[in-house]
Amino acid sequence: MIGPKVTIIMATYNRAHFIVETMLSIKEQTYSNWECLIIDDGGTDNTAKVITSILEEDTRFSYLKRTDAYKKGLPGCRNYGLDLATGDFIIFFDDDDIVHPQNLELCVSELYEKQISFCRYDREVFFDEFKYDFNYSKEYSSFKIGVEQIGEMLTNKLPFNSCAVMWKKECFTDNRFVEHLMYAEEWELYSRILSSGITGVSIRKCLFYGRKHANSNTGEFFNHNPVRRESHVNAVLLIIENLNRKQLFTNNLIRFFVTLSLEFKEYHLFTKIVRILNLSPVKKLRWNIFYKSYPLRKSLYKMKKSLKK
Repeated sequence: MIGPKVTIIMATYNRAHFIVETMLSIKEQTYSNWECLIIDDGGTDNTAKVITSILEEDTRFSYLKRTDAYKKGLPGCRNYGLDLATGDFIIFFDDDDIVHPQNLELCVSELYEKQISFCRYDREVFFDEFKYDFNYSKEYSSFKIGVEQIGEMLTNKLPFNSCAVMWKKECFTDNRFVEHLMYAEEWELYSRILSSGITGVSIRKCLFYGRKHANSNTGEFFNHNPVRRESHVNAVLLIIENLNRKQLFTNNLIRFFVTLSLEFKEYHLFTKIVRILNLSPVKKLRWNIFYKSYPLRKSLYKMKKSLKK
């Protein structure tokens, strides 16, 4: 029996030196009913050449150039892929990572004929060469995820990495990536989807391996790339607007975003957060005091902790 079709969407940009290894890991999937849409964002290297033999051998792969109807960048490429997808389930893979052979099989088995909309799984990172030593056990525990976990998702206690979730296609009927975001775009979109009230499952098994290197979007963000930093700020504001509109804000979440705003003072993020939340004068004063005193309290805490050692 052929199960539901999975659409894999992979944006690529000048990754000829990594993408073949990623594609080969997809070819090794134990689940066979899939299509992989590779969307080139206008790269200038020889990606098209190095993947030609795989495209000819396996017609489940398609190589397309992003059209001008979508903005340049990862979000635009993924939105293009979503509009082309013919699968029942959607999953996003990056062009420099390694996929566990059981990834699609186990996610489909969780989603098939169940009243849930997504399957999240664990992800590990690696540097340099990948060691192909997979655990093929199908024994693992799982837990349900719903809107109640949105705080854990946003604060990264329950990470929703872009390549670590399989979704039912319906999740994207009214939801797309915000194309002007060049960082944290999946954080914003996935929180928006989760805030709509859908439920899913998280399985405790690593099914994806992210390659760490300085030229990744995340690497550029932590190297203080201004484009990535500004995008993070814009994603925060969109998330806050959505949660405030749906009355999903808690004091813990306000505290998290106010604390985060200290890292982005040049964008006046704190002022913008307070404006969106439309707080009462008393609450506004309270959070102003928290914001201004936090650095000192943090320093005192670190000092106290070091003295105990």
